[in-house]
Amino acid sequence: MPPVVKTFGERIADALVEEGLLTTRQIEELLELQKKEGTRLIKLALEKAYVSEQDMAVSMGRVLNVPPVNLSRLSIPLEIGELLPREVAHNHKIVPVARLDNKLFLAMADPLNVLAVDDVRRITRLEIAPLIASEKAIIDKLNSLDAAKSGSMEDIILDARKRGDVDEAADELEVSKEAVEDVNLDQLAASSEEAPVIKLANLILVQAIKDRASDIHVEPFEKDVVARFRIDGILYNILTIQKRFQASIASRVKIMSGLNIAEKRLPQDGGMRIKIGGKDVDIRVSIVPTAFGERIVLRLLYRESALLPLDQIGFTGETLRRFEEFITKPHGIILVTGPTGSGKTTTLYGALSKINSPDKNIITIEDPVEYQLKGIGQIQVNAKIQLTFAAGLRSVLRQDPDVILVGEIRDSETAEIAIQAALTGHLVFSTLHTNDAAGSITRLLDMKVEPFLISSSVMAILAQRLVRVLCTQCRESYPLTQLETNELELTGSGANLTMAYRAKGCPACFQTGYLGRTAIYELLEIDDEVRQLIMKENDASTIKALAVKKGMTTLRQDGADKVLKGITSVDEVVRVTQKETQ
Repeated sequence: MPPVVKTFGERIADALVEEGLLTTRQIEELLELQKKEGTRLIKLALEKAYVSEQDMAVSMGRVLNVPPVNLSRLSIPLEIGELLPREVAHNHKIVPVARLDNKLFLAMADPLNVLAVDDVRRITRLEIAPLIASEKAIIDKLNSLDAAKSGSMEDIILDARKRGDVDEAADELEVSKEAVEDVNLDQLAASSEEAPVIKLANLILVQAIKDRASDIHVEPFEKDVVARFRIDGILYNILTIQKRFQASIASRVKIMSGLNIAEKRLPQDGGMRIKIGGKDVDIRVSIVPTAFGERIVLRLLYRESALLPLDQIGFTGETLRRFEEFITKPHGIILVTGPTGSGKTTTLYGALSKINSPDKNIITIEDPVEYQLKGIGQIQVNAKIQLTFAAGLRSVLRQDPDVILVGEIRDSETAEIAIQAALTGHLVFSTLHTNDAAGSITRLLDMKVEPFLISSSVMAILAQRLVRVLCTQCRESYPLTQLETNELELTGSGANLTMAYRAKGCPACFQTGYLGRTAIYELLEIDDEVRQLIMKENDASTIKALAVKKGMTTLRQDGADKVLKGITSVDEVVRVTQKETQ
């Protein structure tokens, strides 16, 4: 009778039993599972944690007569590690550990993988001597080789401050309220990169503040993580971070903003306040799961930037005079419109600061409260407890207010309550998301607000956009071309000979040619003639045409005025406004 030939898995099982690592009963259980699931016995033993990866590697080496290697205690020269492309090494779970003459010693998770041996022999043209190691040990060693090749965490930190010495500032950065609830501190302490990751997170924050960034994006991709700053409304790539630090950075941000460090499947929102160099910065944090990990966006709110006088944020001449006249009226609605990030909140805060006095009761309903205003009551919307704009506005009306700011009119209920408040003797400020001032009328009509209510309550509508301000140190003058003159809708003989400025770029402005932003405005006054059009439910273009005929400065015209004054460029005005159709 011929001898029974055992499979490789059975031979491994015998070896594990002989070494006292598995019991006969466990082997029987694994063999039964193998028949049901068709999975390799070795994989099943590891999945059930009957055997450690290291013990399994030693037993496999004994059966295959392949020597085991302890990679954690082995230092691999960089030139040896670079003999194989990283993609090949990761795909086959192999790592070259040493070379002796024409022989390459290769640590393998599966020494029976002949395809891997053939690939390595073809690439290196060397004779292969297999060694065995656990898959985890090989991946860890490959990661450490990658880190050594592309730089340590300290190198990344140096990269992060390549445009200025922010090291001291990072050390002094203070998180005013750092939540530590639900944090597995033991897990964090187990990471040898913990301190450098904390320093990197601080440095990114400090560099963002130094660069006047409004947002920080930490975006995971397949092979790396990219940090980007939004500066003056434009996103710039700042830093590429190794993929292996992704989880640590996300954990650090969660700890700083009081979020659940263990939750990685659901979106989370939080916040923190940091103090650096005597300056307080409020930060709103949003984390969402993506295909390649958690994506982090931090919105930086600089308190001083929201409390600027109206004449410092872009208002000039007649528009400033008329707007200041409207905000001092005793009752009525003033709407500010524009897309997200167009500076509406800054304009509204500037208006409230202008009229704020001890004899006025001013209350705001916001989502969220971005900045604290002295002497003004501010209410935070909270949908979880049914504190909506409409519900908050009803309550505010019982607080005897003189002036009310409603963060945004999102629905017909809020619109109607705001209008009723204006009609009963309150001055109401609010915002809408529309493209221009006249479009707000159509938007309110779409919300089923009666035309007579709109015409009798709304006093003025202000549309606005933000344009980047030219850097005064490097801007260069040039004569406007005929095409640019047409784009800006400049008229008159010799308009094409008008001089303007364009961006060039220098170290002071991060080579962008721009430094800071200012607003351009379009102020629509609701007078008797406009009210007649609203009552007839005319479209936005008809209302706008009448307003322009009566002298309203459009967004593009206000932008053109700032181009001719050397404040901004033609490109910026064209980017944020649209040409008027005749």
